[in-house]
Amino acid sequence: MTQAIAPPLALYDRDFYQWVQETTEKLKTKDFDHVDLENLIEEIESLGRSERSEVYNRLATLLEHLLKRMFVDMPQEFNGWENTIREQRKRLKRVFKVSPSLKNYFTEIFDEAFVDALEEIRKEKGYRLVKFPDVWQFNRDIDSMLNVDFWE
Repeated sequence: MTQAIAPPLALYDRDFYQWVQETTEKLKTKDFDHVDLENLIEEIESLGRSERSEVYNRLATLLEHLLKRMFVDMPQEFNGWENTIREQRKRLKRVFKVSPSLKNYFTEIFDEAFVDALEEIRKEKGYRLVKFPDVWQFNRDIDSMLNVDFWE
């Protein structure tokens, strides 16, 4: 019986960090003929997806805590919700500073993130009787979402 010999793993699969270092060096020295383009393209695309995912997740979390702060009468929780609101806003501002084009994505996904935020809140035992709005009733532009304390 013949045993199949597996081909050696590419550097990308064996040692990602080393692959990054070598790819960076090849790019710096303009050694484009030896760059692992297939994996480089995949990694660059992955970075874009990651940035979009961060915007989506932070917006959904921001909306969750804004809704709790505005519609749940639990003053002992206000400080925690407001801290989370500030943190999500700060992180979103950083993302938009580095990648301003993601502001368009923020607008595209707002309604979907709002629905997800509502679903999450409505699953939590302590909020099942709270009457949350089915649609966002306030300004949804980025400036308002990142700066306005809607509960005041």
